[in-house]
Amino acid sequence: MALDAQAATQVAHVLIESLPYIRRFSGKTMVVKYGGNAMENEHLKNSFARDIVLMKLVGFNPVIVHGGGPQISSLLKRIGKESRFVDGMRVTDSETMDVVEMVLGGLVNKEIVNNINRHGGCAVGLTGKDGDLIHARKLTITRNSPDLQAPEIIDIGHVGEVASIDKAIVETLISGNFIPVIAPIGVGPDGQSYNINADLVAGKIAEVLRAEKLLLLTDTTGVLDQAGNLLTGLDARQVQALIDDGTIHGGMLPKIGCALDAVRGGVKAAHIIDGRIEHAVLVELFTDAGIGTLIRG
Repeated sequence: MALDAQAATQVAHVLIESLPYIRRFSGKTMVVKYGGNAMENEHLKNSFARDIVLMKLVGFNPVIVHGGGPQISSLLKRIGKESRFVDGMRVTDSETMDVVEMVLGGLVNKEIVNNINRHGGCAVGLTGKDGDLIHARKLTITRNSPDLQAPEIIDIGHVGEVASIDKAIVETLISGNFIPVIAPIGVGPDGQSYNINADLVAGKIAEVLRAEKLLLLTDTTGVLDQAGNLLTGLDARQVQALIDDGTIHGGMLPKIGCALDAVRGGVKAAHIIDGRIEHAVLVELFTDAGIGTLIRG
């Protein structure tokens, strides 16, 4: 069925509006942290895959870093192992780490790769252990208590933080016209595997690649002011003021911290966008208004 004149005009307007963004960002690297509801809803999974394929076709270089917490919890439950968390981080003993590697590096990673390839892309999946990509160090948690003379050190097992990134394999894939899809598993100096927060990995990879943009998909609309209005076009100083006055708090703090570190580390802009919206990535990148919170250095 042909479009009526009004619908055709709207389509043309969208295409024309996207033209300067395609021209500006052609050849640029965009790191996308993929997680939340966008990874669990079948319709949104396909929407995301098509967004990434289109980005590649118009000349962008997308790099995907994904999470998979709910999928890990689901498999642990199926094998009768309880999920435990300390300060929001999964306690990861050796058995749990085996499950993490199987889920992130296998099931989740390959599903994303398959979805992108099924929609016309050419994706390659890897973990931080491939090509010596992510060097990790063990993360420990310290707690101060008035009852203790010294801070309590809590060992949460195979949970790590990024020590360094060797970008060579990612750059090789990009130059070969592939779309890298990265699971946030790093390797320590002792050869041990470490589970690392996907937001942190995405931010560090964006920094070392000197990415044009870091996009963090979330299950929220973005950064809101105290009246519930979406804030965008923020610089690092404004974001810090919002943290200091308590406007930004709770679960948004780690993502904001990741975004701030990225733009201070050389990434041109970070975007926190609502992954529950169909084609959220395209709307944020290719339209004047966007749908999320933009943070610049």
